[in-house]
Amino acid sequence: MTLTPEQRELGRRNFLRALAGTPALAALGAASGAEGPVLGGPVRVGFIGTGVQARGQLLSNIDSRFTQVVALCDINPAQLELAADVLGEAKLPPAKQYSDWREMLLKERLEAAVIATPLFAHAEMAVGCMEAGLHVLCEKMMAYDAEGCRRMLETSRKTNRHLEIGHQRFYSPVYRAAYEGVVKQGLLGEVYFARLTWHRNGNWRRQGEPPSPEFDPAPWGYPTFEHLLNWRLYWRYSQGLMAELASHMVAVADWFFGASVVAVQMSGGVHRFKDGREVPDHVYATLEYPGGRTAVFTSIASNSLGQRSEAIYGTKGTLVLCREREAYLFEEGGPGVATANEVRGKAGDVVDSSESRPDAGTASGGALSTIGDDRQTSSRLEISGLCATVRTGTPLLCGPTRGINTALACIGANQSMQKGSWIQIKDL
Repeated sequence: MTLTPEQRELGRRNFLRALAGTPALAALGAASGAEGPVLGGPVRVGFIGTGVQARGQLLSNIDSRFTQVVALCDINPAQLELAADVLGEAKLPPAKQYSDWREMLLKERLEAAVIATPLFAHAEMAVGCMEAGLHVLCEKMMAYDAEGCRRMLETSRKTNRHLEIGHQRFYSPVYRAAYEGVVKQGLLGEVYFARLTWHRNGNWRRQGEPPSPEFDPAPWGYPTFEHLLNWRLYWRYSQGLMAELASHMVAVADWFFGASVVAVQMSGGVHRFKDGREVPDHVYATLEYPGGRTAVFTSIASNSLGQRSEAIYGTKGTLVLCREREAYLFEEGGPGVATANEVRGKAGDVVDSSESRPDAGTASGGALSTIGDDRQTSSRLEISGLCATVRTGTPLLCGPTRGINTALACIGANQSMQKGSWIQIKDL
């Protein structure tokens, strides 16, 4: 969603006023204050997959009070070297390196695994790790198909192993504050619609060279290095934009609606980049929820206006979350300024900007940016959260049930596009 500087200013002030006196406001400033698990010390973790997501969002945000990275696994030795560099830059101890995840499980004394591999491998690896006694943080989307999702859920229950799915917005201080301080308090009124937008102007294709002239990814299911490098563009490994982008936002709609998708219809196709890819570069999905609620997701590769945002529309107000770190609240039917009578915290007072709570004056973060890059923060809290669950039993914030509901909606959307009809999620 595109907002003027004046709208951003109003929206930020309203959002902070809405949180006045609530635990949600305190969460914004205390995102990094959690103590590490004492009992048993940091959890011994192995990483399976050390690509961009693993390195940039998870390895680079390890909190050593919670997590000890003892092993790294990837079929691409160049990725392993880059991951080792990340550990070094963070002044963390070096980790053993493997190309075979099963060998890593056999040789290392691990307690948990982080899986950040192409989607088609999630179910096999997650099930294998849990059957070997490990707890698992598996990157989103949960699995490639409904069968894989159900296998993961059933194995988690059978083995009594914790399974977290990498929808990091559940660990975001901004999203949690928005839910606890605005949605849960009923400040939006009756909500019937959400608009989910992820717009970019680029082709999603990665460029790169094999780690060596003789490197052959065929034993791992990739006929060429191009398939390994750009696996997101091929149906055999990927569920495309719905898995890689929409799943994050559908998970938020599920959370804020307190429900899961019951039916979905989608159109789209390869409209701009006719370069051999199979998955669409433009998609338009309509997701139906119980109670007459609807969410619409659009992702395009031809224009970046609007970027990425979730907007929740209610009879009393509108909540807008932008770029995973900015939150805005607007009053319905007025000039956009929340009044003391309409938006109050539990203590009944109204928050305004001050020297101790910096004003939100720029598009790059403002008052909410005091917690830093929220995606980095939420990724750190996500992996630390799994480790805290292992040590102390604290509940997971996403978990496999939420993960499977979101995955089924996204899988159903792709099936709808291919069949040209509505898909009922219960039929998957």
